[in-house]
Amino acid sequence: MIVCHCTNITDHEIRAAIDWMRASDPETIITPGKIYHALGKSADCGGCMPLFLDTMRASDSLEVPMHLRSLRVGATQERRHEGRSQGNRIPQQVAAP
Repeated sequence: MIVCHCTNITDHEIRAAIDWMRASDPETIITPGKIYHALGKSADCGGCMPLFLDTMRASDSLEVPMHLRSLRVGATQERRHEGRSQGNRIPQQVAAP
């Protein structure tokens, strides 16, 4: 089935690229951009991205290695306050009576 009409990428090509990347580096994080690059193509309009991602997720080889899964939790916690302290709001001005 054709997933991306702009660049003529099929579901078979996506799965083959994922399998190839996983076989060459078992610890790699596979992204849509890496798949496009492996196929020698680049994203165009982005209309295929929901189907592209669904096709990726359906692949058994896509799974993130266990020891890399905790990295996302740490990064999310660090960005919660975007480097600012929690008291970053400007105090509201109280009008004099």
